[in-house]
Amino acid sequence: MDSRENMGVWGFVPIVPTMLGGEKALMFLAALSFSFICKSFAAAIMKSNITQIERRFEISSSIAGLIDGSFEIGNLLVIVFVSYFGSKLHRPKIIGIGCFIMGIGSVLTALPHFFMKYYRFSKETSINPSNNSTSSLPTCQINQHLLLNKTSSPEILDKGWETESESYTWVYVLMGNMLRGIGETPIQPLGISYIDDFAEEGDSSLYLGSLYAIAMLGPILGFMLGSLFATMYVDIGYVDLSSIRITPKDSRWVGAWWLGFLLAGLLSIISSIPFFFLPKNLDKPEKERKVSASFHVPQTNEERSQMASSTNHGQNVTENTTGFFQSLKSILTNPLYVIFLVLTLIKSSAFIGALTYVFKYVEQQYDQPAATANIVLGSITIPTIATGMFIGGYIVKKFKLTLLGIAKFLFFINILAFIFYLLNFALICENRSVAGLTVTYDGNNPVTSHTNVPLSYCNSHCNCDESQWEPVCGNNGITYMSPCLAGCKSSSGNKKPIVFYNCSCVEVPGFQNISNSVNLGTCPRDDQCTKKFYIYILVQILNSFTVSLGTTSTIMLVFKNVQPELKSLALGFHSLTIRALGGILAPIYFGALIDKACMKWSINSSGKQGSCRIYNSKLYGNTYLGLIECFKFLTFILYIVFIYAMKKKYQGKDTKASENERKAVNEANLQFLNNDGYFVPSARAASETHM
Repeated sequence: MDSRENMGVWGFVPIVPTMLGGEKALMFLAALSFSFICKSFAAAIMKSNITQIERRFEISSSIAGLIDGSFEIGNLLVIVFVSYFGSKLHRPKIIGIGCFIMGIGSVLTALPHFFMKYYRFSKETSINPSNNSTSSLPTCQINQHLLLNKTSSPEILDKGWETESESYTWVYVLMGNMLRGIGETPIQPLGISYIDDFAEEGDSSLYLGSLYAIAMLGPILGFMLGSLFATMYVDIGYVDLSSIRITPKDSRWVGAWWLGFLLAGLLSIISSIPFFFLPKNLDKPEKERKVSASFHVPQTNEERSQMASSTNHGQNVTENTTGFFQSLKSILTNPLYVIFLVLTLIKSSAFIGALTYVFKYVEQQYDQPAATANIVLGSITIPTIATGMFIGGYIVKKFKLTLLGIAKFLFFINILAFIFYLLNFALICENRSVAGLTVTYDGNNPVTSHTNVPLSYCNSHCNCDESQWEPVCGNNGITYMSPCLAGCKSSSGNKKPIVFYNCSCVEVPGFQNISNSVNLGTCPRDDQCTKKFYIYILVQILNSFTVSLGTTSTIMLVFKNVQPELKSLALGFHSLTIRALGGILAPIYFGALIDKACMKWSINSSGKQGSCRIYNSKLYGNTYLGLIECFKFLTFILYIVFIYAMKKKYQGKDTKASENERKAVNEANLQFLNNDGYFVPSARAASETHM
């Protein structure tokens, strides 16, 4: 019996040099594992900071979605070149260059923080290093004359307030994220093919399993550190934090989003170093070298490339081009493949859109700070998804499901996911009571529209700036957009907590002739909404587990319905479609629909619309969840059509998956975890597509 069979997990490292070809092989595997952690860490940092970026750069959710999708744009720009030329060049060095570019992209993303002026969360706030912070909140006693004096103050115009040139600094973030996508492209495909080419037969899956298990540390660490950085003020180290009057629960709060990208960039650059000291080829194990020599069979991509180069290049190019288009036509005229491609595109679009804005949804719907959203959703759902994927693969193998059985299994999973997601509609919280947006300024009556709500007798004489957002909470439970609009006459000054008194718009039922007051900040959600948040987390875990059960089966059906020789092309085209139409577009149109639910936008110094301060909770929930459920319903219909078409084609045939195909699916299944939730083919699959 092979001694390896008696070795546990802790015996894995000592046998790697023997199986892969020495200490350099171990070095490559360790370096690749670290690079996988770095790239998934950077992806988690981006997802967890979407809301922070939106607020810092005063942009809408749709633009934030464009920034998020720019990663896929960068990836698509070079994926074909990497897939085709990568195997012909020095793969470790190409991976090293990719890690370095990925690191530079992350650093570029954080760069705007260092040349932008200090963040100003309010028009009435001026921040500079010398006096740290000066603030003056206008009350009803401040008339139009004083307001004009303040807005024309040289200090306010010169210190920290947005200029026209700064309004487009978000482009640097977009370019940095795109550069990160370009750099990430060669890491996974070339790394996996490098291992697969020089590993002993049957050992590749062991390495890949270990590789992706280690890579799971990336998103977990990313969301945990993202949660920590979200509690730190954006200009930490530059201003006196004791003078910052807003808290992480405030809709204007911006955490130290740039710290995560700097750390991700530094780690990615460090991870690139070992690859430049690795050889182009690893030595094959002695036993396999003898077999190769005796049969004269080329074992590596490089050897195959050298043999191919001895033929007529012009003829090969013509034949390969013709063959490629014929193969592409073959899969695109395959009804089962096309139906399933559209089905998975819709399904992936729902997943990508939900993942991009789920943190923002939790913040706005349940009044939870970004730190809580990151730590709860990121750290809990990832292990849940990994567990579901493993169990789903086990079910397919245990019951030896045919292709039709797999399709029915996925249909059942889709029904369960659809039902579980419907529970989220019951967990939507009621709209906040905000004077001038959801209720009248005197707080006595609801309003039909949040636009152009007229002033009341209690604040019409105060000459307030209605565009201002400096929320205060009255002791009647109503939030007012500013102390002035609450009709407040005096305040406690800069003494914390800041309280405003003699507020004429604040009327407490049953109590009259009292000095009504308001506290700085929005009113907290009621206990009922807090309870809904905890139920929402349980529903998310249940839904994530259910959806992940079908990951393995989904990937299998992508290539099992085409001819074996077209498997790689089918997977590659599927990945290209999902990335182009799902990864890029989904965050943009999800963000555009979410923007429709905004009730109060910030206004910058040039009078342009900035980021959203508060949303209509019900409209936001119904829009966000409704779009996801519409996509799920469409996949429900397409599954019925797909199963019907499969029955007609495979009736009476043996369609059980072979062991090799299950192995390919397991490897692809592992890749799912490391690519923001949608499949990216290995380099071998991609390169074979173009050979």
